[in-house]
Amino acid sequence: MLKKQFFVINTKIYSIGGVRTLAKTAIGFEENITNVLSYFLMPLSSIIILLVEKQNKTVRFHAMQATILGIILFVAHVISGALVVVLIGLLLLPLIGLISFILWLFLMFKAYKGEKYKLPVIGDFAEKQMGKI
Repeated sequence: MLKKQFFVINTKIYSIGGVRTLAKTAIGFEENITNVLSYFLMPLSSIIILLVEKQNKTVRFHAMQATILGIILFVAHVISGALVVVLIGLLLLPLIGLISFILWLFLMFKAYKGEKYKLPVIGDFAEKQMGKI
């Protein structure tokens, strides 16, 4: 029987099966959990994480991307809600809601897995904004 062996180097656990990060963020959670929280109640949670987390660039990227995406989705919902008056909003509102929900789940899954998934336009813009902060 093969016994698993672990050793710690610079806040990472290395095992035969791979690498698992133990690094905590400024809010006290592991990096992947903080990344998920960025998307959970975007843009509110992501703004809070941006204000608190100053060191971890991956966490700040996810928080910035979630903030920008949250604002865009909020504006899209408001516009499609206003268009209900002319009936096109009746088609747009559920479509935007469904797309938002699928994107939300997808980004939280990627963040939990530790992947830095960049949305096509929003991800690049988020990286540029991080350079300014």
